[in-house]
Amino acid sequence: PDPCPAHTEVFQQIQKTECHFINGTKKVRFVEGFIYNREEYLRFDSDVGVYVGFNRLEDCNARRWNSDQKWMEYKRAEVDTLCRHNYRCYAGFSVER
Repeated sequence: PDPCPAHTEVFQQIQKTECHFINGTKKVRFVEGFIYNREEYLRFDSDVGVYVGFNRLEDCNARRWNSDQKWMEYKRAEVDTLCRHNYRCYAGFSVER
């Protein structure tokens, strides 16, 4: 017999990053979600300004990440460094179609 049979389940881990633009770059929202098997368990939303966990374990991780001042400064800046920066690169391709 095979000592390591093939898995019959599929496990999926996704980190999804989104930039939402309202009226060009006047109002920009950065959202980063962490998803396991189609269930979001942790999210950073620039409108909220902190990580939010959707279960007890991830609540603990959210508090730990939120307490790291340098990391949170970096995450909050992604509205500018990631979203607004890339808007200029992709607006002609995606927005103006």
